[in-house]
Amino acid sequence: MRVLASKESLLSGLHEPIGYKSSLVLDDGTLMGGIGFGADVHAEGELVFTTAMNGYPESLTDPSYKGQVLVISHPLVGNYGVPEITSRNGIVQNMESEGIKVSGLVVSELTSGSGWNSAKTLDSWLKENGIPGISGVDTRSLIKRIRNLGASSCAIIPGKGSKSTSAYRYDSINFAESVSPREHVVHDFGSRNNIVIVDFGVKHGILRSVSRLGYNIIRVPYNYTEKQILSFSPAGIVYSNGPGNPNLLSESAKTLGKVLENGIPTLSICLGHQLTVLSMGGRIRKMRSGHRAINKAVVDTSSGRSYITTHNHGYAAYAEDVPEDIERWFISPDDNVVEGIRGKNLLSVQFHPESGPGTADAEFIFKHFERMMRLEAK
Repeated sequence: MRVLASKESLLSGLHEPIGYKSSLVLDDGTLMGGIGFGADVHAEGELVFTTAMNGYPESLTDPSYKGQVLVISHPLVGNYGVPEITSRNGIVQNMESEGIKVSGLVVSELTSGSGWNSAKTLDSWLKENGIPGISGVDTRSLIKRIRNLGASSCAIIPGKGSKSTSAYRYDSINFAESVSPREHVVHDFGSRNNIVIVDFGVKHGILRSVSRLGYNIIRVPYNYTEKQILSFSPAGIVYSNGPGNPNLLSESAKTLGKVLENGIPTLSICLGHQLTVLSMGGRIRKMRSGHRAINKAVVDTSSGRSYITTHNHGYAAYAEDVPEDIERWFISPDDNVVEGIRGKNLLSVQFHPESGPGTADAEFIFKHFERMMRLEAK
């Protein structure tokens, strides 16, 4: 078993956090010791990282992280505590869902800071949600490994740890089943018109952005049929973000293709974007380490203008994966990922235009969607 770093060397010169011995074990047997916090439990998941310096409450509650253990690159995590969740009309206002969705958290140093709206520490919040964390880990070395070798299965294990995680296969699990609602959910804003959101694990930041358009929102399960979706007479349809491998959702992609044939204005985001590409005969591939950050650039191919956007995805369509007759709207300047496509009554983006957390550069996507619905209604 290969040990990347010892707890003693990592904590040298730092204030050692109060906690318990814990270990992070990777699927190749790599072992990293540290100090446990949060719930004192065993957890497995796909190991991924984010380069965001802030927004850990939003990241940890993002349903797109379901089934994953998140490494945060910023060296100090927990600086401004955690607020109480607030909601309005069934939509969470200050996080991305009603609870933590990651399987575990890995940080270099845990802090117990507080902010103007802090109600608890990050440690206590993880305990409440039954989620383990580990601190005192050489996250710089760990992220370099993920970047070079790709995401891998891992486990956070209380104690010294030696258990293999080879049985965990993130790519083979349909996580949409666990984060999508069992039946439709209505957010009534007193409008005569509805927007249907096909919910694969929608971020509430998307719900907040859509709610500002003034329509009622109806969230439906990810496996609803074309007939069920259209039964709500939607003025527009949103295919949401969500976790997991889009190639496991072939029926949802087929349904999306049928929905598009009806000409109803449609906005697809993240996982929804990947399903849109699949519905058009394109290909979606697993990325080596994914895009997970709040400062990723995308380029508008029509204007050449760049936007800074929020990302959370481990699968993507590259330029050669999208059929030639589909308009490429946005491209990543880093690796040629197709970050957006568009067509008649269709807008589809790989990034998160609501940016929770992150910049508001791409909020105009929702205005474009609103304009499409108004034109279609005339």
